[in-house]
Amino acid sequence: MRVLATALLAATLFASAAYAQPGPRWADILPPAPAWKGASEKLVAPAAHAWITPAEKARFRTTPSYDETLAYLRRLAGASDLLRIERIGDTPQGRELVVVIASKDKGRLDPAKPLVLAQAGIHAGEIDGKDAGLMLLRDITQRGKADLLDRVNLLFVPVFNADGHENSSPYSRPNQRGPQSQGFRTTAQNLNLNRDYTKLDAPEMQAMVALINRYDPDLYLDLHVTDGTDYVHDITFAFPGWQGRYARSPRSGQWLDQRLRPAIEQALSRNGHFPSPYLDAVDGDAPEKGFNIGADTARFSTGYGDLRRLPTVLVETHSLKPYRQRVLGTYVLLEATLRAAAAHAAELEAARAADRALRKDQVVLAWKPLTAPVDSIPLRPIRRETYRSEASGRDEVRWTGQPLPVVQVPVFGSESDVVVAPPAAYWVPAHKTEVIDRLRRHGVTMEIIRTPRTVQVEVTRLAGPAQQPANEGRFPVAFREYDAEARTVTYPPGSVRVPTDQPLGELASILLEPRSPDSFLAWGFFPEILQRTEYMEGYVVAPLADRMLRDDPKLAAEFRAKLAAEPAFAADPDARLRWFYERTPYFDPRYLIYPVGREAKP
Repeated sequence: MRVLATALLAATLFASAAYAQPGPRWADILPPAPAWKGASEKLVAPAAHAWITPAEKARFRTTPSYDETLAYLRRLAGASDLLRIERIGDTPQGRELVVVIASKDKGRLDPAKPLVLAQAGIHAGEIDGKDAGLMLLRDITQRGKADLLDRVNLLFVPVFNADGHENSSPYSRPNQRGPQSQGFRTTAQNLNLNRDYTKLDAPEMQAMVALINRYDPDLYLDLHVTDGTDYVHDITFAFPGWQGRYARSPRSGQWLDQRLRPAIEQALSRNGHFPSPYLDAVDGDAPEKGFNIGADTARFSTGYGDLRRLPTVLVETHSLKPYRQRVLGTYVLLEATLRAAAAHAAELEAARAADRALRKDQVVLAWKPLTAPVDSIPLRPIRRETYRSEASGRDEVRWTGQPLPVVQVPVFGSESDVVVAPPAAYWVPAHKTEVIDRLRRHGVTMEIIRTPRTVQVEVTRLAGPAQQPANEGRFPVAFREYDAEARTVTYPPGSVRVPTDQPLGELASILLEPRSPDSFLAWGFFPEILQRTEYMEGYVVAPLADRMLRDDPKLAAEFRAKLAAEPAFAADPDARLRWFYERTPYFDPRYLIYPVGREAKP
């Protein structure tokens, strides 16, 4: 106990001291930033203002601790009836997770108004959104911007990864210019929350999805900081539906592309910022080679929101820009989003309704990259030079901070790779309690049967299991073959039937189809099917196999063809006998059988 207490004390002292570390360590190693001055600087409160935020007071050199952040928000909420703070959950280390509700509706949120959910700090070192949100809430309640809430409401989660926020150090993000001390990317359980949207292992993610289910927001902003290469752009963003591509919710994607994107770009440009689509470089050392703007998978916020029929935007400020510039750009984007949601509320509501009514004949489970460009975008590049590094023994890039003229660069996309026709319903057996729990947490509609039910279903016989390296707290698994097999299955009480004729039907397919990269099977929720628990000894199976060869000419022909085609099999007596064992009624019918049944459509 004393050892544990000492460790906890040391961790607490480290987390507290991290905020007081001297001088920014990044100044010595990061490339220079282009000079910047923008109209958004007028958003910074005067030094003597009663409601100056901690980051403003520190001239954006530092960001407040989690306790300081909550204290500021509670003081602000106590001074205004436009804000209230709600607990949404707890972190593994016992910190309270909160959402700030900004509204003029005096309690219950008016469903006639669009509701915007903005979360900051899913990666706790990327904390621009927190300080931008504090400034915006201050201005709504104390500096004359209350009209923002006339036709829209806001849910703001200031720090999603609160434990990671307090695991702070000047060395957490070596590619990022400020603040002086930054939180850590993953949670106390070392989980990356922006890989957890489907499996829902983290308590923080369970709390966030519960919040989404409870309030049903109309628009979702996920606020980040990106790195990887250098350019003039200081804020980028991505969403399913960019120029009509890759949206599972097509009407929502169209709204994002045609209504929200222009509003954000115009507001940012007016305020001296340099917006762009999210810049995922093909080659970080040579950004003129182009960028990937493809489909997002369900484990990410944008891919998950798309499946939920929730328009979702990933926001990425550029890590090499000064913290002040990044926070102000995020503020401008947040305000522009609220104004766009209010101005185009009816279209947003209609888009979501149309997407929720959508029932697809085909569902894309997996995507693959395209090798040819699908479009081009303007890039504001930074001049670079190369030098010979003694450490690496090769030429390395050095960014100079000097802007170059705008150039057009190619954009590469995605195409569907694995596609299935969804069934009428999926059947999950009662013993898969963890899977059923996750479906319930997602808000998927299910029928829980109370008496045994016999159903004709299709199950999947798997072959060639390959355990993957540990990833996000799990041991994913892939398979060489997925073969459908018709069976009559009696499901016990407690089993669930998951119909696909529901707004979350496509999400259910992504979670339950065996070939989906984000399925519960792929994430390792079914380890029991990988283990054989009964065997037949050679002295039992060999005479049985000899009899099978004599009595079944078709089986004998199949066996001899396999011997001729596969020398390694022919030379392995155990493999030969196992081949026969698998074709007897003694073989375990559950081994390598994915037990989630697919009920055919009538």
